[in-house]
Amino acid sequence: MSRKAATVALTALAPISWGSTYFVTTEFLPPDRPLLTGLLRALPAGLVLLALTRKLPQGAWWWKSAVLGALNIGAFFPLLFLAAYRLPGGVAAVVGSVGPLFVVGLAALFLGDKPTVKGLLTAIAAAFGVSLVVLKAGAALDAIGVVAGLLSALSMSAGTVFTKRWGRPEGVGALALTGWQLSAGGLIILPVAFLIEGAPPALTGTNLAGYAYLAFGNTAISYFLWFRGIEQLSASSVTLLGPLSPITAAVIGWAALGQALGPVQLLGMVIAFGATLLGQMGPRTPKAGKAGKVAEGAAGTPQVGESFSSTEKNGQEVSMDLEGAAVRR
Repeated sequence: MSRKAATVALTALAPISWGSTYFVTTEFLPPDRPLLTGLLRALPAGLVLLALTRKLPQGAWWWKSAVLGALNIGAFFPLLFLAAYRLPGGVAAVVGSVGPLFVVGLAALFLGDKPTVKGLLTAIAAAFGVSLVVLKAGAALDAIGVVAGLLSALSMSAGTVFTKRWGRPEGVGALALTGWQLSAGGLIILPVAFLIEGAPPALTGTNLAGYAYLAFGNTAISYFLWFRGIEQLSASSVTLLGPLSPITAAVIGWAALGQALGPVQLLGMVIAFGATLLGQMGPRTPKAGKAGKVAEGAAGTPQVGESFSSTEKNGQEVSMDLEGAAVRR
């Protein structure tokens, strides 16, 4: 297996893990607590990573971490859950699946990555495949839910592109960067959760087990793999792994919850999975040793496809999250 294929496979574990969120939320967690769930996913995981890495942001990275944490976690989670509660799960997933199209536009604007016909068609095919998997006949639309879903996709897409653009500081690993973003995002959600949902309910052992899985397996490890993948792959390549999340949610719903999977859903899976594979077949990323010879665009912006290992080398960075059937990651 090539190095790129291994990186893609490891990064793909993140959206696959996020596909289990709906099942864990409905089967293990107290109902009607989306903000509490977002808070307990992000903040404990972020604080544990901070304790393990013992690194805090320096200089401009205080505000950069806050911005990335807001885009990838603090704004994304509440908007995503609002869409999930206002819309049928399938509609919420389809609205969220436009993320790759947002990334194409934002990458062109901020990374100098010119959109291609292949990239646009692949993103459209992925969204279409997801719609076949999760959209039900007669699904109702709600204006607030649709806007929240679009804003959540835009938030994650912007987080992905800016993570790519800013990279990470010299001497700071992806684990520390993940901890900064999860902590910042969790602190943003904290006051909102208490103002809207009030004090947490009494938690059972089952609830605690569900939250522990979401915080560490589904969030700390998955986001580390996701941010690591964003650093090593192009922004569009990473975001096109997103359809694996609703596909996984549908498979878990069929296997564990007895939900039906008909011919249309299976066709949608094939289309979405095919688009995901096609999205990984771009030009190879140059090796890190060639980073110093990367050509710059007219505005001095490093071109997409190069290695983004440190800010001093090229000044770039990235991120994203959630699931299909009703709660995306």
